[in-house]
Amino acid sequence: MKKLNEATISQKLRSIEKWELKDGKWIERRYRFKDYLEGIRFVNKLAERSEEVNHHPFITIQYKLIIVELTSWHEKGLTDVDFDLADEFDCIFEGTDGSEGSH
Repeated sequence: MKKLNEATISQKLRSIEKWELKDGKWIERRYRFKDYLEGIRFVNKLAERSEEVNHHPFITIQYKLIIVELTSWHEKGLTDVDFDLADEFDCIFEGTDGSEGSH
């Protein structure tokens, strides 16, 4: 795992368009759901996948809004693993009954 440079981060952000760069070392996305339990089911799926790849995001639950933040602690910034996992999380979201939109 190698920390990515700014140019590579900018390029990779274009492929996960609903994610935002935070403080130059985090990516964040907000997922909105129709109800609380659907959001919780989504969080459980993210947790299972994160455990499988041993790369764990920060997840904040705000009723029907789930905020996910990714970074690579050991590298003190973003790596390919963060972007790969962000893409997987988006695929998981597309398979739920979540409302589209990232407030």
